[in-house]
Amino acid sequence: MLDSLLRIAGVYTAYEKWLTEQVKGKPLPEHIGIILDGNRRWAEAKALQPNDGHIIGAKVGEEVLDWCLEYGIKTLTLYTFSTENFDRPAEEVNAVLKLVEEEARKLGRDKRLHTQKVRVKALGRTDLLPESLQDALKKLEDETSQYSGHFLNIAIAYTGRAEIVDATKKIVDDVYQGHLRPQDIDEGIFHKYLYTAHLPNPNPDLVIRTSGEERLSGFLLWQAAYSELVFVDVYWPEFRRIDFLRAIRLYQRRYRRFGR
Repeated sequence: MLDSLLRIAGVYTAYEKWLTEQVKGKPLPEHIGIILDGNRRWAEAKALQPNDGHIIGAKVGEEVLDWCLEYGIKTLTLYTFSTENFDRPAEEVNAVLKLVEEEARKLGRDKRLHTQKVRVKALGRTDLLPESLQDALKKLEDETSQYSGHFLNIAIAYTGRAEIVDATKKIVDDVYQGHLRPQDIDEGIFHKYLYTAHLPNPNPDLVIRTSGEERLSGFLLWQAAYSELVFVDVYWPEFRRIDFLRAIRLYQRRYRRFGR
């Protein structure tokens, strides 16, 4: 109700404009990662089905991509579905994965990807996904593989621990095959075996989590070691441009030490 009144009064529009002017005047994060949290709780609070929250959440994801393109943010990584999420009720899991498939096919027809040269990649153990979803993601990846204007990463069937384990297995295999010497392994080499190896800046400058929860939940554990973290006290379906801009403004006010 209050949101509606503020919009009618034009307060939001003025505030968005003011925030935009503030953040555009300072260095913007090159890579933003977002943990999309709170779809189910938002739906429950409104006496809706869980999938209703996921549907609205998908629309917010499209808006966030727009904002990143508008502000010139090079890389966006969205944490959409963890391997632990497979433990949820089968009906909900199937509905979520079906929605992701629909969104992937819709993205393939999205002119923004081609005019802005957005490369899309799925991060995770995608072999755990339904075959039709694997096909949709693979098609999207293939169609955008030559782009480097922007990068959209969809973390699905993902956890940071699994990513590190998978990278380690690949390194062990390459050592066994004689392609890599153990003494040559360092952080730079290790990065090349992670899901994010294709990115010019794999380490997110800013990680945002919605819903008020204050933890990473396994998101980009290696890459986010020195990321600035911002926890937003709204559910993902309610995430607005002003929330996005506030998070960036907080990032800009911080002094990044990178562990020093």
